[in-house]
Amino acid sequence: MSDIKHTVKSFEDDLIELKSKVLQMGELVRKATRRSMNSLIKNDPDRAHRVIERDSSINALEVEIDNLTRDIIALRQPAASDLRFVLSIAKIVTDLERMGDLAENIAICMLKTEEHPVIELESLRTLSAKVMNQISVSIKAFDENDAELALRCIANDRKIDARYKSIQREYITYMLEDPRQITGGLIATDIAKFLERIADHAVNISEMVIYMVKGHDVRHIDRKTAEALISGEMPEEDDDE
Repeated sequence: MSDIKHTVKSFEDDLIELKSKVLQMGELVRKATRRSMNSLIKNDPDRAHRVIERDSSINALEVEIDNLTRDIIALRQPAASDLRFVLSIAKIVTDLERMGDLAENIAICMLKTEEHPVIELESLRTLSAKVMNQISVSIKAFDENDAELALRCIANDRKIDARYKSIQREYITYMLEDPRQITGGLIATDIAKFLERIADHAVNISEMVIYMVKGHDVRHIDRKTAEALISGEMPEEDDDE
């Protein structure tokens, strides 16, 4: 969102309200993810049920934001940085809603562990901590219009992917060594996959923050090129053939 004051005060108020609702939705997603993993780690099904019950709040905010976004585009006809801000939010809320669904999926998996306990939770705890950090970083980048922080979130995704693959190998080993661990192992790998996908959505949010702030679409380019675009050091292409 542009730091320039708008001559139409109600337009500025609409943009502030829009950003506030996105931050509120991001906080709900962060809490849902943390609560779902705590339900697993602390063996607390009540926490899991609360995550499932409260997912409707995340969905309701998505609808509110979508409606406000459409109204702003139709009635205010934003341009330049304001238009990028509104268009970015239209994509960001979709990622947040999906992250909420994935947190709910983790809670559902937790309830399955009452009959099929998951062993060796430390690896999942470590992955969860990294994913929670990604959520916080992506939301902070949005809140502070910080493209460099968003780029840091994108760069961290490789470590999360590596950790996820390591967990897959770990639980496959447990299942091969003891067939009684197969169901619990499959639940654990599902949870790890849900966490990895939440982190992917945090990356998507960060990419939209970069577009919002810098006007560059970095969704399908490598990290070094993205860094060059953000710093303004992108070399000009040679048009000679």
